[in-house]
Amino acid sequence: MFRSRLHSFEFKRKNQPDVFLTSKDGMYTYSDLERFTGFFKDLVEEKADSLKWPIAFIAESSDLLIFAIAACWKLGVPFIPINPKAKDKELQKYLNALKPALIFCDTRNRSRLEGDNVIKMDENFFLNSFTHDVRNIDLPDEDSIEDDRIFGYFFTSGTTSKPKIVPLKRRQIKAAAKSSATNFKPDPNHFWLLCLPLNHIGGISIILRSLFYHSAIYRMGVFDEEMIKEFLGENHRFQAASLVPTMLKRLLDDPLFKTHREFKSILLGGGPISGELLRTSAERGIPIVSSYGMTETCAQIIANPLLAPSGMYTPLKSVGKPFPPNEMQIRDDNGRVLGKNQSGALWLHGPQVFDGYYYSEENEGRFDDEGWFNTGDYGHINGFGHLFIESRRTDLIVTGGENVNPNEVEEAMQKLSTIKEAVVIGVPDEEWGQKVTAVVTLKNGKTPLLEEIREQLKNSLTDFKLPKELKIVQDLPKTPTGKVKRWELIKKYQ
Repeated sequence: MFRSRLHSFEFKRKNQPDVFLTSKDGMYTYSDLERFTGFFKDLVEEKADSLKWPIAFIAESSDLLIFAIAACWKLGVPFIPINPKAKDKELQKYLNALKPALIFCDTRNRSRLEGDNVIKMDENFFLNSFTHDVRNIDLPDEDSIEDDRIFGYFFTSGTTSKPKIVPLKRRQIKAAAKSSATNFKPDPNHFWLLCLPLNHIGGISIILRSLFYHSAIYRMGVFDEEMIKEFLGENHRFQAASLVPTMLKRLLDDPLFKTHREFKSILLGGGPISGELLRTSAERGIPIVSSYGMTETCAQIIANPLLAPSGMYTPLKSVGKPFPPNEMQIRDDNGRVLGKNQSGALWLHGPQVFDGYYYSEENEGRFDDEGWFNTGDYGHINGFGHLFIESRRTDLIVTGGENVNPNEVEEAMQKLSTIKEAVVIGVPDEEWGQKVTAVVTLKNGKTPLLEEIREQLKNSLTDFKLPKELKIVQDLPKTPTGKVKRWELIKKYQ
């Protein structure tokens, strides 16, 4: 096994192997990945009898998890990445829905599940993979794996209390990698910084696109702004980083932060981006590529062009144009295509767009007869063909790159003894993109404190879903039919 620390490793000279992955724990080559894939294939075939059944991962970010996801792609094994922060009830729902043949857990999550199909991924698991006999490796030809085969099942929060399951096919992620490569592609033995969660398509697409490009990943399990500032500002082996607006803001809070001259781009997505953030980046010459994407489109499908050196697109608030041959339209509520600068629903069509949700009833009204997909997001297109997003999925809150379903938080809050009614909204915030804000009416007149509310909700909600702000009102604004006017609240508190 070829391992070394980042700073002591001399990048590719003659006959040196290509780097696949690096982290604070070590450095690994594509040869290491080949050996691991052989080990993983034997294990899956032994435990599950076949490579065609889906397997699940419930684990925090690690080098081992990246290896396992990459191996699944190379073997054609469908995988189900589950948020390790999911509550037990939520976790069981996911597993019951898709019934994976095997469930791979890290040490922290192993105790949550029982059964012969639960496999612990620990340091010994990783070490054993590197003693695998390379002479017996018999891997399938990746090009022979059907493009129509599902490579992964992803869970996405919507505006209902039930998460949607998004099956993505190999041809869709291949199209995404090919189209985005025309805008940006790291060089071999140069790093793409990965500090996003590995249960989201955003993080996983970096792994798969790196495989296609034969480039290198630098994994960071937790966002370490000091280390990232050093890497992006001084280490010329770093060419790209995928960040959410919250992360970028923390970097820009340091007035001395700048990227080095050979750095290509920070790919920015995962929530509303403030004009101030973009202006500050432009003033410092930090190359930012704003983009639009979702699980259903295999991450970014619309983006601004990469400009060099340290360029910035205009207008700043635009998320750009679709990667050809993907197309977009803005339509009104009756499905009529609107003209430039008219606001409406964003519809997408093209090889990156998924074929439909796992449960067929959830596709009703989301596709037209020609296969165009209604994203549920709203915006407009200017005269130059640039897209501007005005609201994301109406009710969905995107905070720090994480999706929050307000209905889930509202249901949890209304179980509390002091809360009569609760409406949860996303209020624009410089640091988080959107701040989870609860607007409530009280049941018994006793006024609760925000910290009391957060403490009571901790057992039922993941940390990022907890309200960051509490607004107490006498009455909620409602329509004649009793529906809360959410946008009125957002307008009032933004």
